[in-house]
Amino acid sequence: MLLLFTLLFAFFVGLDMMGLSFKLFGKGFAQAMIARTANPFVGLLVGILATSLVQSSSTTTSMTVGLVAAGALTIDGAIPIIMGANIGTSVTNTLVSLGHVTRREEFRRAFAGATVHDFFNLMTVAILFPLELGFHVLRNSAELLEHVLEGSGGIKLFDPLKAVVRPTAEWLSGQLGSSGALTLVGGILLLFLALKFLVDLLKELVSSRAERILDRTLFRSAIAAIGAGMLITAMVQSSSITTSVMVPLVGAGVVTLEQLFPFTIGANLGTTMTALLAALATGSPAAVSVALSHLLFNAMGALIIYPLPPIRAVPLGLARGLGKLGARNRPAAIAYIVLVFFGLPILLLFLSGGF
Repeated sequence: MLLLFTLLFAFFVGLDMMGLSFKLFGKGFAQAMIARTANPFVGLLVGILATSLVQSSSTTTSMTVGLVAAGALTIDGAIPIIMGANIGTSVTNTLVSLGHVTRREEFRRAFAGATVHDFFNLMTVAILFPLELGFHVLRNSAELLEHVLEGSGGIKLFDPLKAVVRPTAEWLSGQLGSSGALTLVGGILLLFLALKFLVDLLKELVSSRAERILDRTLFRSAIAAIGAGMLITAMVQSSSITTSVMVPLVGAGVVTLEQLFPFTIGANLGTTMTALLAALATGSPAAVSVALSHLLFNAMGALIIYPLPPIRAVPLGLARGLGKLGARNRPAAIAYIVLVFFGLPILLLFLSGGF
C-alpha cells in the first residue's frame, strides 16, 4: 500500500509537471488567442488548442470567465471557447494512455478508455454547437439560471491534492531551470515510469474480491459512477486528473469501458465547478452566465447521449474501434493525438485567419 501511494504521488506529480510545462510556454499564447476571438468557429478551435496547450479546461474556462467579466469578450464569443475546452481537456488522459503503448492488449483497453471521453465531447459539440448558433439554447438557458444566482458571493475551494503535489512539481521544475521543455520531458518520464509500475502493482493488488468491491461501490450503477466522477473532480478541480487516474485501471482490465463512461460524464460535470466559483467571485452576471453555460453544455450532452442505448453505443463503439486500431498500429494512435488536439486546430485557425 505504501508503494501504491508513492506511485500515485509520482503519477500526480508527473501529470502536474506536464501542466506546469505547458503553462510556462503556453498560457500567455492561449490567453492572447482567447482575447481576440470573435468568430464562433474560430472560438471553438481556440478552445480546443488553448486547453490542449495548458492541459486544463479549468484554466481555459476561468480565463474566459475573467475576460467576459472584464468586458473583453461577449457571452456569445465565450460559449464556443467553452465547448472547445471540453474537447481539449481530454488530451491529458489520452496522452496518459500512451504509457501502456509497449503492451498491446493493455494499450488497446487504455486507449479505448481514454478516447471514449474524446468521442463523448466531440458528439456533444456536434449536437449542441449548431443549436447554439441557430437558437442560442445555452446562452438563453444560462441567462435564465443566472437570475436565480444573482447576488451570490464567490467561495474558494481548498484543493487538497494540489496542496500536496504542486510544491513538489514546482520544485522539480525549478531544478530543471523552470524550462517549459525540460519540465515537460521530466513530467512525461515520471508519468510513464509511475504508470508502468502502477499497472504492475494494480494487477497484483486487485483480486476478484477487490473488483467486486469496486462494482458494489463506485460502479454499482451509472448514477453512482456519475456522482463519484462529479464529487472527485469537484474536490481536485480537474477532470484531467480524475479521468487520467482511471486509465491504468482500464488498461489493467479492472474497470470496463462501460463502467468508465458514466464516470467520465460525471467528471465533465464536476469540472464546471471551478469556472462557476470564479464567475461568482467576479460578481459579473455575464461571467456567471458563461460559467453556467459550461455546466448546461455538459448536462445536456449527458442527457442526450447517455440514457438511450443506441446513442450511448456510438462513442463506446468508436472508442473501442480506435483502441483496436491503436493497438495494431501505434503510430496511428500518436497521429490521432497530434492531429485532433494540435494539428487540425492550428491548420484550421491559420486558414480562417484566427492567427
